[in-house]
Amino acid sequence: MASFNKIMLIGNLTRDPELSYLPSQTAVVDFGLAVNRTWNDKDGNKKESVCFADCRAFGKQAETLNKYMSKGKPIFVEGRLDFDSWDGKDGQKRSKHRVTIENFQFLGSDEKKPETQQNPQPESQDDIDF
Repeated sequence: MASFNKIMLIGNLTRDPELSYLPSQTAVVDFGLAVNRTWNDKDGNKKESVCFADCRAFGKQAETLNKYMSKGKPIFVEGRLDFDSWDGKDGQKRSKHRVTIENFQFLGSDEKKPETQQNPQPESQDDIDF
């Protein structure tokens, strides 16, 4: 049976990116994305809804996103939908879908984060260990 897992979103960051490193020193960045939808209902009234998505990127992409993105900035992301599950602190099973970024495009201005918010480069980005 054939399968296909591709997602493309344009939205604004809901929080500043959170950079961390795997034991292999591969960079990982997590952030939230808000995707707005507007439409007119049957009576012509303007309606709006927002979809929130958790996103994650690895390696050089993670470091670039952390360096140049911040809360409120627009971005186009392309990737795949992954399912994460874990046991919560209360012992309950938890789960959520997350977008794993494969490609992205900055939108809007090319303003940079201040130099003081740069992060150190990892020694190696060859392997991703989980």
